[in-house]
Amino acid sequence: MIQVTLPFLPPQEEYEAYLRQIWDKNWLTNNGPLLIELEQQLKAYLGVDHLMMMTNGTVTLQALLKTIPRKGKILTTPFSYIATCSAILWEEFTPVFIDIDPLTFNADPRHAEQYIDKDTVGVLITHCFGVPCDVVGWEAISKAHQLPVIYDAAHAFGVKVAGQSVLNYGYASSLSFHATKLFHTIEGGAIATSSASLEREIILRRNFGHDGPDTFSAVGINGKNSEFHSAMGLVNLKHIGNILQSRKQQYEYYKTQLEDASLNVSFQHFADDVEYNYSYFPVVFSSEEILLQVVHHLQKNYIFPRRYFYPSLNTLSFTKDFEGSVPVAESIAKRILCLPIFHTMTRTQQDLVIDSILNSGIHA
Repeated sequence: MIQVTLPFLPPQEEYEAYLRQIWDKNWLTNNGPLLIELEQQLKAYLGVDHLMMMTNGTVTLQALLKTIPRKGKILTTPFSYIATCSAILWEEFTPVFIDIDPLTFNADPRHAEQYIDKDTVGVLITHCFGVPCDVVGWEAISKAHQLPVIYDAAHAFGVKVAGQSVLNYGYASSLSFHATKLFHTIEGGAIATSSASLEREIILRRNFGHDGPDTFSAVGINGKNSEFHSAMGLVNLKHIGNILQSRKQQYEYYKTQLEDASLNVSFQHFADDVEYNYSYFPVVFSSEEILLQVVHHLQKNYIFPRRYFYPSLNTLSFTKDFEGSVPVAESIAKRILCLPIFHTMTRTQQDLVIDSILNSGIHA
């Protein structure tokens, strides 16, 4: 059986060495020494000014939305995981869906102006599969209309644009460190920002609003993370170079083999100045019928890809009445498939996936 992904697990003894430190200090949570160490290492590795570890990537989105001073409309993407849209609705904002670029699969700022009005209060969009949004275009929208741009960077760990961390763009970025991500802390997430005042606000909000043992200065939640999760992050960060190299090799092999096979498929694009992390390998087929044919054949061979992202978020029962005409997103969502890719995937396993696609009856 070949799953769409498998979590990376470091050598057990490396993790156990950190567990011994936890037992020695008897400090399990509440901003312990390992969490602080991980925050410092991540800031250095990712090249950001401020980074705050939190419980998970969804809570980071909710916390960032909570800092917007008034309720209203949030421009967002229909082509993302449900957490992006759910966070907007959970915090009682109104999503407005912006169609995506057909090459990058990211929300296209050229479609945004027509939806901006006096009730628009912010932007929350995703670096889809880690490929950066049009950060220049969205910065222009932000400045022209005084709108904070929050980036859902759940897939964008280590990604750079023109030598600059993608996390340094916008109001703030949300990271996910879920077990399926290429860098993970089992469960976890973080907020990255260049704003010291926002860092202070998030630190308060993730700890019930405490600004002292017996004082509270903001409405907060329990958004903290533990020493056990931080230990996993510290170990995994040591292996991130090998993880990224492995992903790149697998990505390039898939692309070369599927391009050379003369299949009627397309791939996600990213600019030449992007330093990518190869976190996913999406393929877009010419029709949903062909996609379903491929999926059926792969599953018969015990290979389990994922229709990611499907369906387009504007088509859900609780979102379909919101603003936004998004024909590109709806079309791609029906035709896109993410193939298996993970650190320990072998060339033999990749060849099984490729051969199964070629033998599915869609070969040109």
